Amino acid sequence: MREFQPDYNYIIDAAYNREAKRLPLYEHGFDSGIVEQVIGKEVTPLLAGDFADKVEAQRRIVACGLELGYDVIPFERLMTDLVQGGEGLLGRGTALIKNMDNLERYPWEEKADEYIDRFDEDFRALGEALPPGMKAVGGIGNGLFETIQDFVPFTELAYLQVDEPDVYERLWIKVGDFMVGLWDWLLNNHADKFAVCRFGDDLGFRSSTLIRPEEIRRHIIPQFKKVVDMVHSHGKPFLLHSCGNIYDVMDDLIDVVGIDAKHSNEDAIDTFDVWVERYGKRIG
Repeated sequence: MREFQPDYNYIIDAAYNREAKRLPLYEHGFDSGIVEQVIGKEVTPLLAGDFADKVEAQRRIVACGLELGYDVIPFERLMTDLVQGGEGLLGRGTALIKNMDNLERYPWEEKADEYIDRFDEDFRALGEALPPGMKAVGGIGNGLFETIQDFVPFTELAYLQVDEPDVYERLWIKVGDFMVGLWDWLLNNHADKFAVCRFGDDLGFRSSTLIRPEEIRRHIIPQFKKVVDMVHSHGKPFLLHSCGNIYDVMDDLIDVVGIDAKHSNEDAIDTFDVWVERYGKRIG
């Protein structure tokens, strides 16, 4: 059997809704424990090691991808790791921002620097490990809605909207600027590692969006557009991962934000053929 030769251009074609010469595989994430089972080598300890360890970890993840027939591997580093480690997003953390004083005193610039100090080495290790023909899909992990919930969990965010509307309004701007700034850094330093840029931001659940569509249009869509415009300026397609029934804002995501592709289509909402019928001629 001929050895698999990756070609990341196939996933680029798919993201741009062009027919690829070969059907490319896409995975939202590679769990290191599963990778270890596939290749029979340790990965998880190496991810927390020095630069050489991180390069070797990525080489082993690449080897897993090649063995399974992937042209690209998923790679992202999460903004929530710098906030509450996802505890707020999962509803287990506390609200970090309760008033305007909390908001203005929060060390926004220091957190951005902390992200770069912590993860720049990881992105460089990825670049060292990628073989010819293979790139990554991903970038800065978490979108605006997920990140804001790590600052202020979902229920508390609803209270904040009513009790402190000025703080609520300003919080979207602050977290959005934090996100946009990190994407600017990433694209100016590590764009060459990625075939497709992506973040995940679950905006909905089974029956509707998690917040009112007009809130998404007001606070989220403009910040998404800033990121996607930057991605496009670097010649990359953008894929949005978003779970849930987000039909009410899909036109905004396609026509205003300019997403090229979407991931996550749930049969509990509609079978895949319905999604294709609605959007198959507009996005990948």
